[in-house]
Amino acid sequence: MDEHTRDPSVAPPLGNPTGWRTDERVWEHATLRRAVEHGVRLFNSGEFHESHDCFEDEWYNYGSGSAESAFLHGMVQVAAGAYKHFDFENDAGMRSLFTTALQYLRGLPDDFYGVDVADVRETLEAALEDPTVLHGWQITIDDQQPEAYDVDYEYAEKLD
Repeated sequence: MDEHTRDPSVAPPLGNPTGWRTDERVWEHATLRRAVEHGVRLFNSGEFHESHDCFEDEWYNYGSGSAESAFLHGMVQVAAGAYKHFDFENDAGMRSLFTTALQYLRGLPDDFYGVDVADVRETLEAALEDPTVLHGWQITIDDQQPEAYDVDYEYAEKLD
């Protein structure tokens, strides 16, 4: 566990996902979980650029080769690909970003820090063939698909 990624104020999950240390009742990397919560809620609200920023800012805490780095890099690509599709109608760019995201997300646990990574991978694969599958799709975290609150926008704004 890295000292710079500890934060005892980050709430526990609803279940027992990868990243949660049940014996200690702490997140392995609490700042990662916090960034993921904000990033997922912003993504689910269609705020893809802000979601990207949440994942990207936390990604800088990890060196290459770690599962955390791969996960965050993959989620950066997911948000960027959705941004390309919805804001620029650039499906070639989306496909390129999703292909890269799938490479980063390959081999990660299906419940990484509460995110349903299996569903993310499945949706990205389907979107490569038919980008319209993204319409109405939301990322699941802790078996929910939450949308953004004011605190999520405030968190992303502080990243600039």
